[in-house]
Amino acid sequence: MTDITQIRAAAERGRGHLRRTPLLSSPFLDEIAGRRVLVKAECLQHTGSFKFRGAWSALSALSPEVRARGVIAYSSGNHAQGVALAAKLHGTSAVIVMPKDAPALKIANTRAYGAEVVLYDRAGEDRDAIGQEIATRRGLTLIRPYDEPMVIAGQGTSGLEIAEQAAEAGVTRADVLIPCGGGGLSAGVALALEAVAPGLRVRPCEPQNYDDTARSLRAGERLSNATMATSLCDAIVTPMPGQITFPVQQRLSGPGLVVTEEDVLRAMALAFQRLKIIIEPGGAVGLAAALFHGAEIAGEAVICIASGGNVDPEIFLRALQLPES
Repeated sequence: MTDITQIRAAAERGRGHLRRTPLLSSPFLDEIAGRRVLVKAECLQHTGSFKFRGAWSALSALSPEVRARGVIAYSSGNHAQGVALAAKLHGTSAVIVMPKDAPALKIANTRAYGAEVVLYDRAGEDRDAIGQEIATRRGLTLIRPYDEPMVIAGQGTSGLEIAEQAAEAGVTRADVLIPCGGGGLSAGVALALEAVAPGLRVRPCEPQNYDDTARSLRAGERLSNATMATSLCDAIVTPMPGQITFPVQQRLSGPGLVVTEEDVLRAMALAFQRLKIIIEPGGAVGLAAALFHGAEIAGEAVICIASGGNVDPEIFLRALQLPES
């Protein structure tokens, strides 16, 4: 299990390689939300997503001999890009198993970072089985997207930064709204905050119809999504909460928050207009919850992680073209 010692070690291994992303604010967003809103811009991390943190942590923790044989990962895009770049910077190879319907930008970027991309049909094929078969046949180390202690430790480095930046901003008690798929980011950040900023509480955020974590937290057991059809928030659509991450969420997280796709698109547009950052749909669910579901949030301030910015242009334009409400 991941702990604060491993998170601090991941931060040390990432020194000089990870970006300390800013905590942004806007009085316009504060007015909409009815409270102070602070946005952790992980969309400005290397590869445009927090996923680089976990990828760097996992690869840097491998022995040189194991790392030299290469790694493999499966991902709809952000973990893919993170592992691809981390592997390139470590001088090793990466194979990435990606769904055919992943955003074209994410597939192109993953290849541009030097990874070999293997495409599969997410509706009819098992990515875990494909990845395991290739890993076994070629002697590669599998870097899982969230159910991997060193990946969780890497994601937790964002929590260490949030604790410092929130304190600098005078915020010591607040909900921290985190886009949630398998739970690696929310679990890592929750573990970090438990140790260094216990007044900050993680709240997992998900899109409507893919709220497995929110439902699982209410039920006290892992529940799956009824469908795995294509979602606007593709980056955070997973079958169910992780085996490793869910117990952490149960112990440390507050109730999950669920937003609509229209909420997400409006949050994307507002982030661009008021913060001058680009957030992809899955990365915007936390901000959407802060802006449009304030009745479900307590306190005078809220912190949101904008977890990724790798959005296809047509979807971003769709957000910008929404009529102002």
